[in-house]
Parts: sequence; structure tokens; C-alpha cells
Amino acid sequence: MPFYQKQGKIPSKRHIQFRNEKNELLWEELISRGGFSNIYSNVYHNNPPTSVDAIGEIKKTELIAADDKHRHMHILTSKIKSSGDCISSRVPLFFNSDIIISKAHANDSMTSPYRNGCADEILFIHEGRGNFQSNFGNIDLSPGDYLVIPRGIIWKISVQTKMRILVIESPTPVETPDRYRNSFGQLLEHSPFSERDITTPKFVGPVEDRPTEVDVKLTQGIQTYTYQHHPFDIVGWDGYYFPYVFNINDFMPITGKIHQPPPVHQTFQTRGFVICSFVPRLFDYHPNSIPAPYAHSNVDSDEIIYYAEGEFMSRKGIEKESITFHPMGLPHGPQPGKIEESIGAKETNELAVMIDTFKKLNISESAMNIDDEGYPYSWLDR
Repeated sequence: MPFYQKQGKIPSKRHIQFRNEKNELLWEELISRGGFSNIYSNVYHNNPPTSVDAIGEIKKTELIAADDKHRHMHILTSKIKSSGDCISSRVPLFFNSDIIISKAHANDSMTSPYRNGCADEILFIHEGRGNFQSNFGNIDLSPGDYLVIPRGIIWKISVQTKMRILVIESPTPVETPDRYRNSFGQLLEHSPFSERDITTPKFVGPVEDRPTEVDVKLTQGIQTYTYQHHPFDIVGWDGYYFPYVFNINDFMPITGKIHQPPPVHQTFQTRGFVICSFVPRLFDYHPNSIPAPYAHSNVDSDEIIYYAEGEFMSRKGIEKESITFHPMGLPHGPQPGKIEESIGAKETNELAVMIDTFKKLNISESAMNIDDEGYPYSWLDR
């Protein structure tokens, strides 16, 4: 969702001399996507951003798929026993070559900045508050925030109250849906949100200069780089590439006379999956409408739904922080009694995040350990 930003002090032209009050030349850094052929930002440092003092050993990580049947699943993520900061507390639950879905229960602030060198990240802040600090500036985080962090951004989060976070990683760019943008990238009138709903970083100026360790995530694991200068030494930046926040409560739902399909709830897209936001909304107004969704078989998608708040009217036995997993090729839909129960209902108060992937998902052992094994049989009319 590119739109131009300019913060701090920058020169009148790109790639020209830019000096501070002491007549010292500042360092320009281009942070770009797609080589030199996509969106980018230019940032200006007091010191060279390339000054690496030491390179640590890589701490290898490996995602291992559990051996399980092809079936519907109900994962009780509230039962995850994790603690630490927003990186160390992550527990991977589902993954394929296009996505990693994790849950983090963070009670500690990050001590070192972090850079994901192989994926964009979306952090859905379910509970808790914190402060996101980056080389582009700071953003206060609140429940319901989608924090979008493009690959290569250097950041850390200070926890103010314990945070429960759904973490989504994508090796391809996270974007707003094509159908909601015009040819200039601006969100259209019929989009369920607009640029007014986007929170961009508040520029705070360069921090005190000191040697700094940055943890960098690579495909094999995490490696620590020690820089001679703090990477947050930026005096200004401009461009289209930056982290931002969109709060799920600012999503304006699209409703209709009869039941609308899930794509009307779409919020983000990547090449490998889409993300949809289910928010409180009025139900359909046809006199014979059925508010509950119809049974469906997504033969080309695996479906994940993370339940944040409220009552999801098509399911029973679902609790806060539950994840349902409906794999491709198997029909799913309202459980017995839920269709009849929905008739005549005027509105819903649900708040949930849906992820549809275009490749089969693998399930981790951590997810298997908190699985409701009876869920695949919850459609039986007993």
C-alpha cells in the first residue's frame, strides 16, 4: 500500500552531498524492493550503515512437520506455554514455503534490534500494549493492531503490558488487495479502509551512537551482527517503503442483501496467501436470508481462522485465541443447529483473522500438543 512519506531532514535531491552542522558528509542508504524496480525509501545516517564489527555464529532453526492425518483441527493457542520477548516467545504452529504462522506470548521487552532478512512480517496484536521502535521511527501498539513490517526493517518492541500476538511471516511482499487500489496505488472509494486508517512511524531522530548487536533472521536461523554504530542513527528519510499499523477495528465491513463471500473481508494479499478481517457487522437483509455461511469446499486453499473476540455464530466450542484449520478438499461450514439459530439474527459481534493459503500447510508438533482431537467430528448431529 504505497504512499509517499517524508520525515526528518533530507536533501533537496537524491544522491547529492548532504552535510550536518559540522560540515560532515552524511550517509545515504537506499532500501528497495524488487532490485531497483519497485518501491523504496532513502534514509540518511550520521554514520556508515555498513560498519560491521563482528559476526556471530548462526543459531540454526528448523521447522519440522508433524505426521498427522488430513483432517479439520481446532488448536487451543491459549494453552501455549511461552514467555520472553516478541521474538524468543514465538511458537510456530503452521507453515509452508509461503508462510509461517506463529503465536507469541511476550512479557519482556526486546534488548537487541531485530531484522527479518527473509520475510515480511504481520504482527496481529490480540492483547497487550507496547511501543514499536524502528530505524524509521516509533509506533504505539494497541489491541487489534496489524503491524506490517517489510523485510529488512530494523526494529524492537518494548512491552508495556503482556502481549499476545499472532505472527505471520511471508517471503513475498505484504500488500493491500489489488481490487481496492487504483493504478496509482491509492485505495479506492469502495475499499473497506483508506490511507486515513494507516498509522506511520513517528520520527524521533537519531539515538545515542554506540556499538549495537542486531539479530538477523535468515532462512537457516538467526545470526547476530555487531555494528560499530547504532542503526537508528537516521536524521531523516523519504519514500514509499516503511512499517505501518492498521487496526482491525477500522475495517469497514461490506455487507449485502444475501450472504457475502469471504473475499469481501480481505485486508492483505501476498503471492502465497490472503488475510481477511471478520469484524462486527449487520447481517443480510433479504427476508429469507441465512446469516450463517453456507458449507463450502475450498479445493485450492487451506483455511486458518484465529478467533480474537466475541461469539462466532457458525461454530460451537470455540474459545478466545482458538485457531480452526480447515484443509483444502474437505467441506466445512456451520455446525448442526447453527444455520437455524442464525435465521433472524440482525448482527454479529465477532472479531477474527482468517488466512487462506494457496499451498498445503504443515502442522508443527507444538500445534498438535494443543489440538482438540474431537473437532473433526463436531459436525455430527448427535
